[in-house]
Amino acid sequence: SVLALNFAVSFISVLCNTASDKARLSLLPRRQFLFQMAGAAFATAATARRTAAQETDAYTRYVRTSRDFKRVSQDPIALRKAFPAWLYLPWTYQWNIGYTEASAIWCEKNGINGAFLDANAGEPDTPKGKLAWIDAHHLKFYMDHSAAKHYLHLWDGGQQKPHLNELHGTGVRTVPVNLDLSRKLKLILTDNIEKVRNSPSRAAYALDDEISWGHFVHPAMWQITDDSNAYPIWLRSIYGESAPRRDKWISYEDLRQHLPGWTISNFDASPLMDQWTFNDSHWSNFIGELVEHANKLDPQTPCGIVGGQSPNAFGGYDYAKLMRKIQFIEAYDLGSSQAIIRSFNSHNAMPAVTSHFHQSADDDIWQMWYYLAHGNRGHIGWVENWFKDQEPEPWHAQVAPHYREAVHQIGPLLEGAEWEHNGIAIYYSHPSIQLSWILDAQCHGKTWINRDNDHRLGSSHLVRRAWENMLKDAGLQYNFLSYVDVIQNGIPAEYKTLILPACLCLSDAEARAIETFCKNGGTVIADYLPGAWDQHGRGRKDGACLDNLFNVRHSPDISSADMFGGKLWSETDQDAGYSYKTYRELLESGAAPRRHESGFSVAVRKLQTRQVQSHGSGKAVLLNLSPQWYNAFRQENRGETSRRKEFLQHVTTASSPYIVIEPVSAAPGVEITCFRTPDHRHIAFICMNPETGGSQEGGGNSIGLHRKDLSVTLRLNRQLRNIRNERSGKPIANTSSITLPWNTCEAIVLSFEVG
Repeated sequence: SVLALNFAVSFISVLCNTASDKARLSLLPRRQFLFQMAGAAFATAATARRTAAQETDAYTRYVRTSRDFKRVSQDPIALRKAFPAWLYLPWTYQWNIGYTEASAIWCEKNGINGAFLDANAGEPDTPKGKLAWIDAHHLKFYMDHSAAKHYLHLWDGGQQKPHLNELHGTGVRTVPVNLDLSRKLKLILTDNIEKVRNSPSRAAYALDDEISWGHFVHPAMWQITDDSNAYPIWLRSIYGESAPRRDKWISYEDLRQHLPGWTISNFDASPLMDQWTFNDSHWSNFIGELVEHANKLDPQTPCGIVGGQSPNAFGGYDYAKLMRKIQFIEAYDLGSSQAIIRSFNSHNAMPAVTSHFHQSADDDIWQMWYYLAHGNRGHIGWVENWFKDQEPEPWHAQVAPHYREAVHQIGPLLEGAEWEHNGIAIYYSHPSIQLSWILDAQCHGKTWINRDNDHRLGSSHLVRRAWENMLKDAGLQYNFLSYVDVIQNGIPAEYKTLILPACLCLSDAEARAIETFCKNGGTVIADYLPGAWDQHGRGRKDGACLDNLFNVRHSPDISSADMFGGKLWSETDQDAGYSYKTYRELLESGAAPRRHESGFSVAVRKLQTRQVQSHGSGKAVLLNLSPQWYNAFRQENRGETSRRKEFLQHVTTASSPYIVIEPVSAAPGVEITCFRTPDHRHIAFICMNPETGGSQEGGGNSIGLHRKDLSVTLRLNRQLRNIRNERSGKPIANTSSITLPWNTCEAIVLSFEVG
């Protein structure tokens, strides 16, 4: 503050005594000018004092200033220009119809308006072959493996088996992420991009497919780099002067043995969680450097990754970091990844696409409409069994009209459009995802090294999915809100409700922002154990950081014996239920938690449920219940409408939905999404939201989807005008309800103005 004031006084003195400035200052009396400048100086000093108070902890400074969270260029206009409204990009694994005039005609007929080049296979090196065919027929392509293969993605198939001891061990990644690798991959990028950057058809570069600092999201314990100084320097950046000295790189095995005896007060997962967080940061920064190098070579074409996994403790999938370092992504719909990516995609500008694996014509049609309805810009399609000899399979004729509609009719409507929500945010806490894995894996004992499929098993994933399902089934939409955005900017006023799904780990900075949001009129709803640990995975010794907000006290003596079934920290025994077929089977496998009268599991058994507390102008609700059983009720169609009231009755919305669907005879899971276009129209999609399945090698297919032809009534909940059925192109009279035919594998698409 003193420095700011001294600087201001010195500046005034120099300014007022500089001859060249006297004429300009003559318009303002000297005394008045001095008072104004002094006032500005004091205001600056006051701001400095406030900022210093807010940034007293090193973690807050780290999140606000570290390169770990700096964005690469993500200019919305440039990204939209490079990647058109909707593209189908076939990954031509079994493309056996050649690259001819006839195959180009077939592509156009079937709505295939994109293409794929494989830099690893040398395809860009054949200007008279595939690339020439792409350019001649005005297809848009992405180039995969632009930074080669087996550097960012290490092994295929069973090739990882000889390296499992290294993967689970505490040494260094078999391909260290260091300066040498940076130089090598930048040379490869340069060579590959040079071959195609003059093509008018380029849409995106993918560095590699299914990248990971480990192997997919399989448990990996090694250090990402052989730079011995990198981790200590990073620890000082995140802890400040109190940075711990970590002389030993550890494994989960070093923590696992303590889990049964630990209470929250002596629980300390920080040595392991800090390692994972460092790996994530080092990895995302490395990806960002490669993206920026690609931009120098070709500033007009976005660069990113394909084969994105679920948010996870392993592999670099902290999406709050990763989404700041890329400009293009294809991710599998695992563990809420698609909704998280959409939420972190500023202005919906970054081209985000999904994988498509043919399962049936009905599923193909549903996938196209569903992902388009959620802001996706297309598919990367796995071309397997598309053709018999050189003849297309019959299902193409059923799917083709829908792809053409997405390309020529509906996709262009969404250009520049932004997602609309109802003022509801679901909190994204990556440290909580890490700690959740640590608690979940307890059930496996020493076989934790074999754990996979976290998106199917993990408590953080399934709790998050239950909240999403409840909101969507209730006709409400939301965004995920990341810990980074909250620490940097607070909670935006556009949100009226903040949901904390299994947010076990919260920093003091996050707690302050959440309390401020509530005090200013927001509603905060937590399911269980909000902030009982800090952002490093250290148990809080004086109760959870939000206890005052909820007017409860989480005893520091809570142990696994006080949680759920009294044997594990987690709700489910994921070892016993590892290969479950239904959610009920998982939830009833071994753990047997105490069930509340509502049908949901009680988390902390000695703590009361459904605590509601006024806080300032807002409301804080601690349920002390896990929502996971909603997934089972929904799957079984067992009274899920009444069940979700337990969790949603306190939700406050910023606005009511534009459209409400009247009860239909279809299975549960009817969803309505909405976008606002630059010309102030709104585009609404009505589609089915069934369960989806997938694996680390792809995902997004529907489970249990059944084609039904229905007559559905839509109630217009607001004053809507100039309504149009965008699929038929026909206007609809302004009215309070609309009845339309609906094939449940497709979407109803309406546009309208409000007011």
